[in-house]
Parts: sequence; C-alpha cells; structure tokens
Amino acid sequence: MRHRKLKIEELKRISTEEFRLSDKVPLVVVLDNVRSLHNVGSVFRTSDAYRVEAIYLCGVSTPPPNAEIHKTALGAENSVSWRYFSKTEEAVAELKSKGKFIFSIEQTENSCLLNELALDQTKSYAVVLGNEVKGVQQSVIDLSDGVIELPQYGTKHSLNVSVTAGIIIWEFAKQLL
Repeated sequence: MRHRKLKIEELKRISTEEFRLSDKVPLVVVLDNVRSLHNVGSVFRTSDAYRVEAIYLCGVSTPPPNAEIHKTALGAENSVSWRYFSKTEEAVAELKSKGKFIFSIEQTENSCLLNELALDQTKSYAVVLGNEVKGVQQSVIDLSDGVIELPQYGTKHSLNVSVTAGIIIWEFAKQLL
C-alpha cells in the first residue's frame, strides 16, 4: 500500500469564515496565567483543529495579536473566538453563569482520571489549564465542578501545558462530536 502525502489543496480545509459559522465542540478552554506565547499559540492551533467554541485568556496569558503567538498558532488566533480576563476567577464565574460545567486540569485529591471520564452530550463544558510552573490556582480549582487528571507512568509529574491541552481537547472532541 502506498501512502502519498496529501497536498494542502487536497485536505479541503474550511475557510476562517466557514469555521466561524460551523458547529463547535461545546467547550471553552481557559488559560490560567499561561506565560509562554508559544504555548498560547499552540492551544489556539489545537482549538482550531477540533473546532473549540472559544479560548479565555486570563492573567498573564497574552492575547492576540502577537507575533510570537502567531508563530505557533499559524492564523488560528483569527479563527478561534477568544476573550481576555484579568482574573481567571472572573472567567470561571461568567462560564458558570452560562451553564458551563467547569473542570480544572490538575493533580488533586479526588480527581477523575481522564481515561475514566464520561461526558454528558447534553452539557457544555470549560476546562482550565494552568501556569507552566504553578498549575491551576487553588482558588480556581475551588470554583470548579470537577478536576481531571491525566494518568502518567514515568518519572515526571507533569506535561507541557500545550501537550496537555491537545490531549484534553481531543478527548472532549471524541466524546462530544
């Protein structure tokens, strides 16, 4: 069997305008003080790939337009809706008022392992991803409806936030599309 690499034209991707009008995964990704612009850009790109509803950038998380974000987002910062909040708690409060079920992605007591997560297709969700060093703020975890933990089997206790975002977004897309 031959596996010829497809050309860009053969991928039949939708335009930015078609993206804006398309059905989305009922998921908002909240970045809680994510400081790396490359991580922010990567989350935009993954959110575009899986048609995430929106990204909420909070605290030190820099919003577009920004050349460093664009390096990894490759234009996804123009397709995925986003908002900026100075405090993550304000973003979570707004999402809750809109009926979103909030999950923090963190290692806590009584967290749900991602491989055991069963989402309700009638609900809409938000996931909070934390700072590269400190993780999700405890005050934000306290406001969350639940906590999801990624099972890990090596010597390290965490993954890069953009890698974590990719895994989480993919799982939500699989279960909710």
